[in-house]
Amino acid sequence: MHPRPAPPGGALALSPGWRPDGGGARGPCWPWRKWKQLSRLQRTVVLFLLVVLMLFGLRSYVHVADEWAAVDSRSAAAWQMRPANPPVLPAPQKAAENPEAVAGLSPQKPQRHFRRGPPNLQIRAPEGDSQERRQDQAQKRAEVVGEAGWGAEAQRDGLRWRGAGTKPEQGPRHPLKNAEFSSWPFQQQALRIRAHRASQNARQEAVVDAFLHAWAGYRKFAWGHDELKPLTRSFSEWFGLGLTLIDALDTMWILGLKKEFQEARNWVSKKLRFRKDVDVNLFESTIRILGGLLSAFHLSGDVLFLNKAEDFGNRLMPAFRTPSKIPYSIVNIGTGAAHPPQWTSDSTVSEVTSIQLEFRELSRLTGDKTFQEAAEEVTRRVHGLHGKLDGLVPMFIDTNSGSFTQLGEFTLGAGADSYYEYLLKQWIQGGKKERQLLEDYLEAVDGIRKHLLARSEPRKLTFVGELNHGRFSAKMDHLVCFLPGTLALGAHHGLPAEHMELAQALMDTCYQMYRQMETGLSPEIAHFNLQRTKAVKDVQVKAADRHNLLRPETVESLFYLHRLTGDRKYQDWGWEILRSFNTYTRVPSGGYSSISNVQDPHHPQPRDKMESFFLGETLKYLYLLFSDDPDLLSLDTYVFNTEAHPLPIWAPS
Repeated sequence: MHPRPAPPGGALALSPGWRPDGGGARGPCWPWRKWKQLSRLQRTVVLFLLVVLMLFGLRSYVHVADEWAAVDSRSAAAWQMRPANPPVLPAPQKAAENPEAVAGLSPQKPQRHFRRGPPNLQIRAPEGDSQERRQDQAQKRAEVVGEAGWGAEAQRDGLRWRGAGTKPEQGPRHPLKNAEFSSWPFQQQALRIRAHRASQNARQEAVVDAFLHAWAGYRKFAWGHDELKPLTRSFSEWFGLGLTLIDALDTMWILGLKKEFQEARNWVSKKLRFRKDVDVNLFESTIRILGGLLSAFHLSGDVLFLNKAEDFGNRLMPAFRTPSKIPYSIVNIGTGAAHPPQWTSDSTVSEVTSIQLEFRELSRLTGDKTFQEAAEEVTRRVHGLHGKLDGLVPMFIDTNSGSFTQLGEFTLGAGADSYYEYLLKQWIQGGKKERQLLEDYLEAVDGIRKHLLARSEPRKLTFVGELNHGRFSAKMDHLVCFLPGTLALGAHHGLPAEHMELAQALMDTCYQMYRQMETGLSPEIAHFNLQRTKAVKDVQVKAADRHNLLRPETVESLFYLHRLTGDRKYQDWGWEILRSFNTYTRVPSGGYSSISNVQDPHHPQPRDKMESFFLGETLKYLYLLFSDDPDLLSLDTYVFNTEAHPLPIWAPS
């Protein structure tokens, strides 16, 4: 039997016969014998005193740590007392504080400042990627900094509103070095927003009520999911990224719903993660998620939203890695794999040409030009393509060859609509300096007049039809009702007055698409009567087209027309539409539902789906429509993306 080795370092070894009851050598454990000699009562008293001392010491440590944290916070605040960039709007004044959202956050916490580097997205599987884990940890640290700034010192209405505009935040890795706008328009805008929330009129209050009803359903039955299914009190997923919540962030800020905004902001901070294996549509995710985050950043000044936007923008970039530089329509934000839809190698023209506002603004804020360069390369290539007709573009483009496909088909509806919108809005966003964008837009408007305009019978309504290999179709999507607003916006920015005349004529038509339906709600697609028969309505609807998805395009244009003409009839028309939404689409348990039949007021057949754009666009435009203040989100300071998210004009006029 081998002897046991001596303990390392000369430590004493216990003999085999040693016992804790004193049967062995005294050694180093003699206190144990003394302890055993104490009575049970004595041992209990000693243990109690030890526990009390430990608790007292722990409490003293926490108190001292908090004192040092307060000193550190005050020092950081003094260091940061410099002008914030970019300027931001004030925190909302109305509504009660959300105790759940505030709980657990202390303004006394020490603020650690991290220098923020590029996300450096790794294009590989989400699992097992140490580099991506480090990136996620850095993102979480940046959010901690954002939350510390969010808990600012300002007090409003006797409550601690953790709003923005109260303390400068650590910005993106590149500050706005070359920003072309000054702070004064935003400071004026801050005063406008503040005054407006304090004086909401009855119609605006009705919009707020509609929003809160829709939000209550989403919050109760679909919180953190993409869309609410109000009838079955459940949810549906598209990307699994909380689409409705992100789409509605800036709407809540504008409506003054600070409790709801606060709660949504907390979800973005703690739950929104983009490192997941999921395919997203490049266009839809750009206008809703990227646009929504950028707008929330601009209105609130909370850098959390910009951090999230930059992370998401980087994850969309693999879509541009095609032979033609025309992006794929689908990209996996976790693996970086991008591809066209399964049934075609084409993308729609509107998909690839309606992401530029967002990517350009992301580059301007972060200093990373790769976003802007990728998006603008698409614009340059589409500009030089063959297959246009007097500025009108086909609906599809091949991502391999970079050429238009299905030539000879022209529409301003699905597949092409926002191409025309973004030509004008990019020109406005960039300070009206990019001449090629303006020329393409003006040529397209002339092409619309020449090839797609017609008048119905018997009311002589001006509408925009479609052209299929030279054959005209009197079909007009509800989506086309964006055009009156776009034309009016162009006229406001100095384009020909005849654009405003056409805008007003088309606005009348879009209103009649609602007015002539039994529910007062427009169908998804309308066909216009061209025969001179008085007994027939101008607007005809096929059975497959009579659904309503709570779309925003008509109320969007009503907002522009009222803002730029001052004619109150546009407000009255919007009020009729809101009342129809409340009558035929409002679900008692919370939320609103799209319907299948706008021609049957007794059985509109709800479809059990509330699209995210109902909160992000429709209700926002209705709220702005009912305002009589032309400087509330001034059209000389902001340009709205195609999902109604306001982004700043780089050089406001």
